[in-house]
Amino acid sequence: MKKYDIAVIGGGFAGVAAALAAAREGARVIIIEKSNCLGGAAVNCLVNPFMSYSTRINNNTVALSAGIFKTINERMKERHALCGDSFLEEELKYILNEMVAEANIDLLFHAYLCRAQKDDLRVQSVTVATRSGEMTVNADYFIDATGDAQLAYLAGCPTVLGREQDHLCQPMTLCFRLGNVDVEKFLASFDKLKLEYEKARVAGEFINPREDILVFKTLVPNVLHFNTTRVVKKNPTVPEEVTEAEVIARRQVYEVYDFMKKHADGLENSFLMMTAAEIGVRESRMIVGDYVLTEKDCKGCTKFEDAIAACNYDIDIHNPEGSGTSHYFFAHGEYYTIPYRSLIPKNADNILVAGRCISSDHGAQASYRIMPTVCCIGEAAGTAVGLASKEGKSVREVDIQKLQQSLKKNQAFIGI
Repeated sequence: MKKYDIAVIGGGFAGVAAALAAAREGARVIIIEKSNCLGGAAVNCLVNPFMSYSTRINNNTVALSAGIFKTINERMKERHALCGDSFLEEELKYILNEMVAEANIDLLFHAYLCRAQKDDLRVQSVTVATRSGEMTVNADYFIDATGDAQLAYLAGCPTVLGREQDHLCQPMTLCFRLGNVDVEKFLASFDKLKLEYEKARVAGEFINPREDILVFKTLVPNVLHFNTTRVVKKNPTVPEEVTEAEVIARRQVYEVYDFMKKHADGLENSFLMMTAAEIGVRESRMIVGDYVLTEKDCKGCTKFEDAIAACNYDIDIHNPEGSGTSHYFFAHGEYYTIPYRSLIPKNADNILVAGRCISSDHGAQASYRIMPTVCCIGEAAGTAVGLASKEGKSVREVDIQKLQQSLKKNQAFIGI
C-alpha cells in the first residue's frame, strides 16, 4: 500500500471532517474505518437527532458548530435528508462518501486497528485486521478519530477511563425504532405512559435503570426513534463487557417495547423495525494531553488563546451507576472553547486526537461529546496536521495563529 501524508483512523463525523480538512491543505489522506460506511455513531449506533449547537449572541442565532459540519448539513438539506436536527442516515452515508471522493481521499472499510508501530515519539505505521489478514498502512502523521483513543492507547500514550473517582463511564445505549406507529396517537398518550412507566420502575419491574422513556419523531412517516436503554457498569474498552452490554441492551429493548404496547396508544399495529448495528458509547478512554479540559473550564466559559472549536451543549451526565441524569445548562450567549493542546497526546509528536476522546475530565466530556462539536474538533485536527505536513513540523510546533486563520477562512466558529 502506498504511503500517505496523513492516515485518519475512524470515519465518524470527527474522522471525516479531519480528512476533508487535511486534504484541503493539500495532504494525501486515507480514512481507515472498521465498518462499511462513513458516519460513525450517527449511522452505526443510530445516534439521532443532532443535539443543540447554537446560542443567541446580540439577538442573533449563532451556530457554534459551523465549517465542514455546516457544509454537511447543507448537502443533506439539498437532498431533503435533514429536517430540524433529525436526519436520514442512508443519505448521510452517501453524502459523506461523495464529499470524501471529491477530495480525492482514499478509503479502507472493514479494517480494524490492532497495532501501532512507533519509533521514539513518532508512529511510523499502523496495522489493521482485514478479511485477507493483517495490513500495514504507513503515514507521516496520524489522526485518532476512533472515539476510544484506540490509536493513542496502542501507541503507548497515556489515557484515562471514565470519571475520576471510580473510572465508571457514562452508560451505553442501544437505540431502536418502531415502525407502523400512529405517531400522533402515541404522543397524545405519552403522559399516561410516563406515569405507568414510573410506577413500574419504582416497583422494580425493569432491568433497565433508566428513569424515563426518551422518544423522537423521525423524517419517516409512522416511525418513532427511541434512545432509552441504559447499560451501566460495563467497560466500553473490554470486548467481553461490550458483548454483555449488547445482550443486556437488546433485552431492555424488548422489555420497554412490550411495556409500551400494553400502556400506550398508537402501537397496536406497530413492530420493532430495527435496533442499531452496535451499541452507542457515550464515554470511554480519553487521552492525557498537553492540556486537560475540565468541567470548571466549561462552566467558566473559558476562552483559550489556542481555541479551535466552541461548544455550549449542556453538561449532560447519565448516571454511570443507575437511574438519573444530571444537567448543567449554559445561559443564552454563553459558550466555552476547546484548546488545541487538548488534541495533543503525551508521548507522541505526530498524532492528534479528534472526537469524544480528547484530553478532558469526565464533566467536560459530557458536554463536548456531541456529533456537531466533534465534527469541528476533527476539522481543526485535520487542518493542523495538514499545516504540520506542509512544513515538516511536529504537531506541537504548529503555528496556532495560522491554524486559527485557516479555520476562520473556512467559516469555522472558534469564538468571538
